Amino acid sequence: MLVVETIGKIRRAHFVEGKSIKQICRDLCLSRNTVRKVIRSGATEFIYDRTTQPRPKIDPWRSELDEMLAENARRSKRDRLTLIRTYEAPRPIRAGQAG
Repeated sequence: MLVVETIGKIRRAHFVEGKSIKQICRDLCLSRNTVRKVIRSGATEFIYDRTTQPRPKIDPWRSELDEMLAENARRSKRDRLTLIRTYEAPRPIRAGQAG
C-alpha cells in the first residue's frame, strides 16, 4: 500500500527534479510498475481491498490442534511433547510408511 507521502516523493522526483523512473526506483526501493502507475494516474492514495479472505489450510484441524496444545501445556515440562512430536501427531500415517 502506498501512502500519500511516498506518492508525493515519486511525483516530486519525476516532475520537479526530472529524474528517470529507473532512478526513482533505485532511490525509493520501489518497482518500476509502481512508479509508472503513480506517475500516470492522478490518484493520491492506492489501497488494495481483498474481496474474500481465504481460509487457512490448517482450518479443518484447528480445534484438534488447539486441544492438543492446551493439553500439552498442562503437562509437566518433562512430559510435554517435543516440537517434532507435536508436528507429527496430527499427521495421518500413509500406507507403506513405517514409523
